Amino acid sequence: MVKIGILDDYQNVAQRLADWSVLNAEVVSFDRHLGGIETAAAALKDFEVLCSMRERMPFPRALFERLPKLKLLSITGPWAQNLDVKAAQDHGVTVVGTRGNVASDVHSTPELAWGLIMSAARQIGRENISMHAGGWQHTFGFMLHKRTIGIVGLGTIGKVIAGYARAFGMNIIAWSPNLTAERAEAAGAKLVSKEELFRQADVVSISLMLSDKTRGIITRGDLELMKPTAVLVNTSRGRLIDEPALVDILQAGRIAGAGLDVFWEEPLPADHPLRALDNVVLTPHLGYVTEETYRLFFTQVVENIKAFYAGKPVRVIDHTGVMGA
Repeated sequence: MVKIGILDDYQNVAQRLADWSVLNAEVVSFDRHLGGIETAAAALKDFEVLCSMRERMPFPRALFERLPKLKLLSITGPWAQNLDVKAAQDHGVTVVGTRGNVASDVHSTPELAWGLIMSAARQIGRENISMHAGGWQHTFGFMLHKRTIGIVGLGTIGKVIAGYARAFGMNIIAWSPNLTAERAEAAGAKLVSKEELFRQADVVSISLMLSDKTRGIITRGDLELMKPTAVLVNTSRGRLIDEPALVDILQAGRIAGAGLDVFWEEPLPADHPLRALDNVVLTPHLGYVTEETYRLFFTQVVENIKAFYAGKPVRVIDHTGVMGA
């Protein structure tokens, strides 16, 4: 019987959100992160199929070398950003992906981003903790109406965030390396320079894709331009921002706060300094974590495995790390 491992199934829901019984296999869910290569290799050495959720579990060459029985790796998403595709091919491992849909991909992350914006602007996180401890009214926030939101990355997700901002009556400015004035205007925003965005915005929302070109694109200097009353929200990828610089600025109270869903290291270490700051609202990379998205992902993962063992693999990730038909 084929042995299938579902990785980083933190909520332990994968097996009830799709019909795995059609595979006639032993399916094992791991509801904890397996950590480094040695720990992961010891836990996974007997599996023929592994199912990886987004970028939660890295797959470098050293891990493939320690998984001699592995034949198929099904990732959720169309890009193999967390694994060495060449190493997979060298070890005879087929890599396949999944496709999203408009509703889950376009709206789940912007909705979370807006929740973090509201929480940071109105001090919801602090007051929630205070209320549970018996307190009452320790802070005051600011209205979003007529304030300025600066959106870094006005792509599919950034445009939805801009739409929410219009509903709140906000002034919208935007910047990204390739954004044009025409595209910004079409989304109801004004194109400004990166420096102007960080100087002017009351809320900075990050919606860029992570790539070699955008890694570290938000520098200490950019963060130091922000108003002391401004907040920063990142629901994209942690490595877009100079995280140590952000920690320093938040610790010093040089900006009002932040709402962060993504981090340099995930899961976020228990002793990370961000966990000790009361001017930060933290969520554990929940942007895509909805029932609708999970159900779609795991249904397609089951389809991938079934197709592979039928000798007709689908949604194969090619040598460039991109999914085909």
